[in-house]
Amino acid sequence: MRNVPGRRLFLGGNEIYVEESGSGDTCVVFESGTGAGRLLWDPVVALLGDSVRTVAYDRAGRGRSKRIGPPQSIDDMSDTLAALIEQLAPQRLILVAHSMGGLVVRRAIDKMSPQPVGIVLVDPTPEQAPIYDDWTATAKKTDRILAVEQSLSRIRPLMAALTRSYGRMFPAPTYATMLAEDFTPAGFAQTRNELQAVAAAITEFRTRPPRRPDTDVTVISAARPTRFQTRSFDAIHEYQRRYAEEIGAVIEDADSTHLIPAERPAQIAAAVHRLSGAEPRGAQQKGPA
Repeated sequence: MRNVPGRRLFLGGNEIYVEESGSGDTCVVFESGTGAGRLLWDPVVALLGDSVRTVAYDRAGRGRSKRIGPPQSIDDMSDTLAALIEQLAPQRLILVAHSMGGLVVRRAIDKMSPQPVGIVLVDPTPEQAPIYDDWTATAKKTDRILAVEQSLSRIRPLMAALTRSYGRMFPAPTYATMLAEDFTPAGFAQTRNELQAVAAAITEFRTRPPRRPDTDVTVISAARPTRFQTRSFDAIHEYQRRYAEEIGAVIEDADSTHLIPAERPAQIAAAVHRLSGAEPRGAQQKGPA
């Protein structure tokens, strides 16, 4: 299991678990996608070393964070992120978000002053893509699959077998902690809540879009589909590119499937270094132990 120190912050009535490392004036805060928490970023954090200060956390109800009250919406999650940043009070801020986390970050910057000096969106959810026109039906189908996985997760050897691909992509201590925290009945229940939050947010973002980021943005787009994306991949890729062009962002393709933080962590770390103006110092090639 990982041996990484963390602390708990009380934000909006919820107890949020946060891990920090590195140093410097620039603070990099990571926002994970659906079904993931702080552990997703272990490969990236390891490559950033001491060049920047990093903050990875679990959303309310996930991992080591606790939730009081009903499941959070994307707006609620963005409130938590904004409150987390305000409490940390960084001098210079870079936000890095994966998948659904892009929705959270884009809504959070509406509530933040001053604005971050940079944003890295890693294979973000492009709400304008036609595949989301009837996303509620897709979400219901996915929820049924997750409900089965939630039940099967009680059989621990079976869950280890079903998730062994993660064991190949992440450092062994990170994967062991994922098994203990995320691939559990409670973890799958939270993933189902997050999926519903995304479904509700799609309509809201289309009718009430976040403001255009007033900062440098890099969009990193997966160049290879997963086996679940064979029909939707081209549309997702195209609308990520359209969004990047609309806001004047730099767009990069990653030789990766959707899980870019595990498959191409160096590309994310390089984007952070460009935005921060910091040179890599003390970066390790292995993930946290």
